[in-house]
Amino acid sequence: MDQITLRIPVTVKSKVTQELKDKILKETEQILADIDREMQNLEFQTQRMMSEQAKLDLQGLTSLRAQVEDQKQRLTNAKAKAQSDHDQAAQLEIGSEITQGQLEQTVTVKVGDDLNKLMGLEILLEDGKVAAFRQ
Repeated sequence: MDQITLRIPVTVKSKVTQELKDKILKETEQILADIDREMQNLEFQTQRMMSEQAKLDLQGLTSLRAQVEDQKQRLTNAKAKAQSDHDQAAQLEIGSEITQGQLEQTVTVKVGDDLNKLMGLEILLEDGKVAAFRQ
């Protein structure tokens, strides 16, 4: 066997522009608003369900309360993460670079190829457009 085909990771980074920063801030604000709406909806539904459950079965009320508390905790955690993401986005410096994710590249490696040159590839984006390829 003289060659093998591999999938290697390629890091995607973005150069922070005012447009990107504004986009990230807007997205995190929308997530926070969605979570707030979901929390309000849960509160409304909880009151109704507790009232109905109390009429039917008091033992089921304890289980229902536990489920509601679990859901509230999940939403509280999600809100804390979204708020943290928003705070970090607000502190981004224009011109800095942030990691946006990772892709894979398929390469054929032959005997004698320098594998280190293939590893650590990066794509730099600026406002969604490819600005550079780096090794």
